[in-house]
Amino acid sequence: MISSSTLNGKRMISKVVKICLLIVLFIGATDATAQQEVQTDTIDYDSKYREDQFYIGVGYNLLLFKPQDAISKGLSGSMHFGFLRDMPLNERRNISIAMGLGASFNEYGSTLFIGETLQGASVFTVLDEGDIDFDRNGFSTAVIEVPFELRWRSSAPETYKFWRVYTGFRLGYAYWYKATFKQGGNNVDQTDIPEFNPVRLSATLSFGYNTVNFFAQYSLNPFFDGAVTTQGETVNMLPLKLGFIFYIL
Repeated sequence: MISSSTLNGKRMISKVVKICLLIVLFIGATDATAQQEVQTDTIDYDSKYREDQFYIGVGYNLLLFKPQDAISKGLSGSMHFGFLRDMPLNERRNISIAMGLGASFNEYGSTLFIGETLQGASVFTVLDEGDIDFDRNGFSTAVIEVPFELRWRSSAPETYKFWRVYTGFRLGYAYWYKATFKQGGNNVDQTDIPEFNPVRLSATLSFGYNTVNFFAQYSLNPFFDGAVTTQGETVNMLPLKLGFIFYIL
């Protein structure tokens, strides 16, 4: 039987894919119109112009499809950085694809406790704040990422301030992760969680003007496979990152 949270996740993924397709179609139509106008002029485009870029971003991590009664609490932030190689697709060189390499560091604060039994089995349970007093409870990851982007921009070789819309996906691998629980006289760090899926696949979208751009990253797969809380609920939790990204030539 498929849970409602799984169905909601699939619907969300479908919406993200549709939005990306609409953006691509809009970009293609815009560029086709622009090319028709440019044909009447004698513009010599720089055949070597590209937008190779370093990037650095900061964001807030929202946890979606949390188990019932679980809430976000505490630090939930992220930082990511890397480099993208730009590969223009048209003569004007304002439509391109880009691939690169980067890394991200993430914190997810919530009331979902992750530990283990004396026999080594994983434990997932929603903490009742009325019964349990704690200072911190969360989950942290460090991820190596390979970003891929389809890009449109209003730039030119001599223009350094321009509009941009970049959409794509990131394939990542979490080489480090840790669940942390802290309260007076009791600290629990869990670094071996068999249910955790280290392969991370996300859809991304960034848009803005000049250096500062809005950024969104939606995970396409949950954190945990086959995880069930002590309350009997499947853990289909996945993150949505919202923030800013800065591109540096």
